Amino acid sequence: MELSIEATYENGVLKPAEALPLAEHERVRVVIRPAASWVDRTYGILKWNGDPKLLEQFATDPELDPQESA
Repeated sequence: MELSIEATYENGVLKPAEALPLAEHERVRVVIRPAASWVDRTYGILKWNGDPKLLEQFATDPELDPQESA
């Protein structure tokens, strides 16, 4: 059975966001893949050809927020 879950790493321990359907002491193999940021998930919608990190900087910089200048 393959299972994909979200977890948080705290103090050296992975903490699942939900209960797991596993037996106590069951051995499993864990593959770590960082969750994609919202920029990575939506990359391409704006037809942006540049660096995703630069796009994230533009999108999250409070100085560039149009609501701030109103």
